[in-house]
Amino acid sequence: MTTFVVGASSQIGYFLLNRLRHAGRPALALSRQQRVAADDSVQWLQGSLDTLAPMQGLDAIVSFGPLLGLGQWLQLHDQAPAPALVATSSMSILSKAGSAQPHERAVVDQLVRGEALVRAQCQRLGMRWTILRPTLIYGAGRDRSLTPIARRAVRSRLFPLPGGGGLRQPVHADDLAALVLRALADGRADGRILEAGGGERLTAGQMFWRVRQALPVATLPLPVPDTLMQLAGRLVPAVRGPVSRLQSDLVADNTAAQSLLGYAPRAFSLQSWMLGVGPGWQQRLQQQADGEI
Repeated sequence: MTTFVVGASSQIGYFLLNRLRHAGRPALALSRQQRVAADDSVQWLQGSLDTLAPMQGLDAIVSFGPLLGLGQWLQLHDQAPAPALVATSSMSILSKAGSAQPHERAVVDQLVRGEALVRAQCQRLGMRWTILRPTLIYGAGRDRSLTPIARRAVRSRLFPLPGGGGLRQPVHADDLAALVLRALADGRADGRILEAGGGERLTAGQMFWRVRQALPVATLPLPVPDTLMQLAGRLVPAVRGPVSRLQSDLVADNTAAQSLLGYAPRAFSLQSWMLGVGPGWQQRLQQQADGEI
């Protein structure tokens, strides 16, 4: 039996495919980019759900891609393609709900409609379903939050450090991959939307400081006053939303995931390879995924 993984080239997908391989479970992996399988545990499909025909006979479906596209693909089915599905949404559905930025409100709208459509289609098809809402995800050097900051700092040897008293709860992608497999194996999370944050809460300023500490090169810290950050937010639309949330708590309540599935995420302990920097970071990342470090 095969697990169909949508968004398999994402950072959670990276760790999930490794976990499936170690468990001896074959995976059918969908990615928009052409991929070459390292072994016969994974069969890669290039494309997207927009053009994918209905499927049957799958063991499970795991999706790290857009929920709305997943729901629309499920609408094409007359029979359940798999008995169970786990998909990721985002805590942005709550943290950005009142954003003053139109594009951020549009993201929230897509998440809300996507969650509702996936739930409705799973119920129609008689499929078990669980939706996870993670916080900021890190761990494979593929995120769009911490990894770009780390790479810029390595190149420039400068590290801007905004204050930011709002709490953050970064979650390692491998902890989410493990949670996905628990949700598939244990029916207690069926029909639930679970928040999933990391094992530690720290301020935004502390989070940035730990990123700097994890870098493989020395960088000059450049504290950025709040007044300058607010000015940047007014002048640069792309950073207006993130700047406005520096003093806001962006955290998750792990209680349900812990009680139902034994979710126990790690603290925010960074190594350079988790940020996609440093000599041989890909090899170190694979060693981590294989449990060698």
